[in-house]
Amino acid sequence: MSLPDGFRLRRAHPQDLDDIMWLEHVSFPTDAWSASQMSGELYSPHGYYIVIETVDESAAPTVVGYAGLSSLAGNPVADVQTIAVAAEQRGKGLGRVLFSELLDEARRRGVHEVFLEVRADNPVAQAMYTAFGFEHIATRPRYYQPDGVDAWVMRAELAAAAPTSAGTSGVGPIGQEALDERG
Repeated sequence: MSLPDGFRLRRAHPQDLDDIMWLEHVSFPTDAWSASQMSGELYSPHGYYIVIETVDESAAPTVVGYAGLSSLAGNPVADVQTIAVAAEQRGKGLGRVLFSELLDEARRRGVHEVFLEVRADNPVAQAMYTAFGFEHIATRPRYYQPDGVDAWVMRAELAAAAPTSAGTSGVGPIGQEALDERG
């Protein structure tokens, strides 16, 4: 999947925390993660967080979407932790690009199964996940608090990744720049 003009996909950096948290709070006003939770995810060696930002020569880049995956090294299972796109940027395929990159990273890590939770009252997200081959396998009653909204647990099996030029390092095509900057 490719991004529309004017956007860039890259690995998230801990310095993106403020931008991610702003988007987290406007996207999930009643059940947003705390800054400490999100910071822990950005620093976790098991996480893979990405952002989409605007690219405009006349202005600083602005984060308009983010997503995260968690998978322990060597574990054939991964969990999609979060995904959000700014309301004014929805309908452009940015969520699909983010989600596709998470699944690509899962394949690069040798993952065979991916799980996620989605609000039972979010048919748009459910439809996107279903289009990617996810199935509703269970419901967690009143999972999202304080709203008391059920969560659908969804699961997909992944086909093995084809060998890439990234070799066996496990670093994806957009991951190296973030790893290099951490020193």
